[in-house]
Amino acid sequence: MSAPEHLLELTDVAKHFGGLYALSGLSFRVDPGEIVSVIGPNGAGKSTMFNVVTGLYGPDDGGIRFRGANIVGLAPNQVTRLGIARTFQTVHLFPNMTILENAMVGQHCRTRSGVVGSVLGLPSTRREEERIRARARESLGFFGSRLAGYREEQPASALSYANRRRLEMARALATDPALVMLDEPTAGMNPRETLELRDHIVRMRDELGLTVLVIEHDMRVVRGVSDRVVALDYGRKIAEGSYDEVANDPQVIEAYLGTKAAG
Repeated sequence: MSAPEHLLELTDVAKHFGGLYALSGLSFRVDPGEIVSVIGPNGAGKSTMFNVVTGLYGPDDGGIRFRGANIVGLAPNQVTRLGIARTFQTVHLFPNMTILENAMVGQHCRTRSGVVGSVLGLPSTRREEERIRARARESLGFFGSRLAGYREEQPASALSYANRRRLEMARALATDPALVMLDEPTAGMNPRETLELRDHIVRMRDELGLTVLVIEHDMRVVRGVSDRVVALDYGRKIAEGSYDEVANDPQVIEAYLGTKAAG
């Protein structure tokens, strides 16, 4: 059987909360090896789309396929196990756990040992724990000295805001994903940190072979990483194409500026 043409495909996806349609007839795809950016003003439905894809919300209509298989109705842990990892707009870490332990959580979906194996300290369980620890360190190492410079036994709460974001991304990488979904990864970062993270996003594709779907407001980042850009407004797709095509689209300009583009 040949591999599906698209890694992720949304078809006429709708999601409403009461009378508010957060998503309405949304269709787009992400192909293997692409970096696709999703842009749009606040309230455009970007994070809702992420939540629907990853199983936090169920769509009210439409289809979502990953690697050719329907994933509508799957729980978030099942979606993660299939190969989709994500970060959140607000950093979601376990602040009282160590840096290494937070990264190790990413491998939870890949574990096989049960409670009995842990209690008895079976050799297979010990080997799995070492594998999980090594994979977590590998994910932390992707971010170089920014995270590797910290002692891994330090609590996550000891990290700066930017490094907490990096740690959340390291945890996502530790799930062994095919698709990484980043929700506003540069939010709250200074210009130098933003440029570093832009480079990390490109490296995820070029060095790790991952596909990336990213929500981003900083147009410098969008321009610097995107193979394609999808623009949303009021839960609908209003433009799709290269960065230049979307940035100059009259509907996109109107959505961001609130006025019709001249000409």
